[in-house]
Amino acid sequence: TPSSRCAMACSRTCSRILGLSLGATALFAAATNTALLFPNWDVTYLLRGLIGRQAMLGSGLWGGGLMMLTALLSSGLALLGALICFITSGIALKDGPFCMFDVSSFNQTQTWKYGYPFKDLPNRNYLYDHSLWNSVCLEPSKAVVWHVGFFSVLLCISLLQTLLVVIHFINSFLGLFCSLCEK
Repeated sequence: TPSSRCAMACSRTCSRILGLSLGATALFAAATNTALLFPNWDVTYLLRGLIGRQAMLGSGLWGGGLMMLTALLSSGLALLGALICFITSGIALKDGPFCMFDVSSFNQTQTWKYGYPFKDLPNRNYLYDHSLWNSVCLEPSKAVVWHVGFFSVLLCISLLQTLLVVIHFINSFLGLFCSLCEK
């Protein structure tokens, strides 16, 4: 019948658009996570091992990137990759950037160390208190802006990927169901 042919054509068109969208977001997630490994486009932080654990985990590379590219083969694996990237990005935003900061306020001697200065900050949220952005992290410069910017992008990409995978799954199911009805 003409209506079932229209549904099948619509399903195929939707699949093509979803496939291209998933592929593009996968490449964008991989590129974004790669940028997180080079704060201020400086390789020395990576070489010195001064990169935060969420960036080193590379969820944008393998979760939002590689696993998402395999979405063309398996929606379940793609959904898992998108969810892992989403959760890791959310935790990274909650914990704040890995940077060098002054710990002298804690022990009265001027000491700098690398770590997560915002992770256990009492009664203040660095995401909303922009006065902390340039005053707490001493190195790399603009660490908070870099961290918040790229992990926010990864969070949005992984949310979009989750939505696209769910639509892809529904579209595939409807395509299968409509093809069975046609016969």
